[in-house]
Amino acid sequence: MHFTKKTVSNKRSDLIKNLKSKKLLRFPGAYNPLCAKLIAEIGFDGVYISGGVMSNDLGLPDIGLTTLDQVSYRSGQIARVTDLPTIVDIDTGFGNCKKTIEVFENKGLAGCHLEDQIAEKRCGHLDNKEVISTNEMVKKIQTCVAARKDKNFLIIARTDANIVEGLDKTIDRVKAYEDAGADIIFPEAMKDEKEFEKIRKNSKVCLLANMTEFGKSKLLPAKELENLGYNIVIYPVTTQRLAMKNVEDGLKAIFKDGHQNNIIGKMQTRKRLYELVEYEKYNTPDKKITDFKTDGHE
Repeated sequence: MHFTKKTVSNKRSDLIKNLKSKKLLRFPGAYNPLCAKLIAEIGFDGVYISGGVMSNDLGLPDIGLTTLDQVSYRSGQIARVTDLPTIVDIDTGFGNCKKTIEVFENKGLAGCHLEDQIAEKRCGHLDNKEVISTNEMVKKIQTCVAARKDKNFLIIARTDANIVEGLDKTIDRVKAYEDAGADIIFPEAMKDEKEFEKIRKNSKVCLLANMTEFGKSKLLPAKELENLGYNIVIYPVTTQRLAMKNVEDGLKAIFKDGHQNNIIGKMQTRKRLYELVEYEKYNTPDKKITDFKTDGHE
């Protein structure tokens, strides 16, 4: 049970409308449904689900080891807990683009992005990537576009060609992917504002920028990306990195000190957790489950 108000159709149409506003939409990554609820509460424009984060969450590297079932199940859980549109990373399409689009559309996602790496892919900000041919990617995009039942389910084409082939050939791919029917282009691993700008000048559709930490791209402020003409920015692994760093530091403190008294101040309180999961909304006329006090749990 989740206390959302908008239908899947509403969320998709909201995203389409907001993309037309020319305002930069900010989509932090959510590694679980609770994180998605926090993203919504703070006031962001949407939720992003990273394939790398899904892999990491399973203790795996981001090299195409996750399955359609694994990613779609978790994505559905995340997408349904907020009224925000959710975009998911489908890597190279899980071997069957038609089925993949059908599954994620049915799971309530607002869109997905497909990349032009080979099936044995890797993180987009690592060296020695390999990309498929432009023609092969065009066919995959066309399959995705034809497979969707709702025209508002966005097909986002990601190109990893910049590191592999250079910016000029990346632009050639951008144009081909647009002609194939991609709604949005995601140029991965742009080095700086000049490369982002050159893509914008050579693209006629909405653009997505990836501001991942410790990668190839200069981390640009949202206002600068908006001024460059970008429509969506994602922060794919940020929340997972924040969480795991704090978990690691906390576990080390407990291992060293034998107690957690010195790190209580770094924890989410019981009261705050209950606010986030909307505990009180689960009360019914017949049964009040919040028949307890949270005094001292702040």
